[in-house]
Amino acid sequence: MEEERVSEDMAMGEVKRVFLTNNYGNTMPLNQLKPGESGRVMAVEGGHGIRQKLFLRGLFEGSVVRMISCYGPVTVEVDRNMISIGRGMAQKVIVRRM
Repeated sequence: MEEERVSEDMAMGEVKRVFLTNNYGNTMPLNQLKPGESGRVMAVEGGHGIRQKLFLRGLFEGSVVRMISCYGPVTVEVDRNMISIGRGMAQKVIVRRM
């Protein structure tokens, strides 16, 4: 899926077009899965700190998650363990619905 953004440079009067593509295909943030749906983690956006926190909880590229609750903190099942993370952190986890 391609998204086009148009911005106008005020100093030059030029129109710039930037095409944004999703490198992972049909993916979405973790917090958009519905309860009961499963997905495979494709990427974790963010720096070393957030990647390490999620890795220690079992969320890393390739792991399979099942959404338990998406209201309030996001609760998912990973490798038969339930973990809860904040919505902001869940938004940085990119998954592909299974």
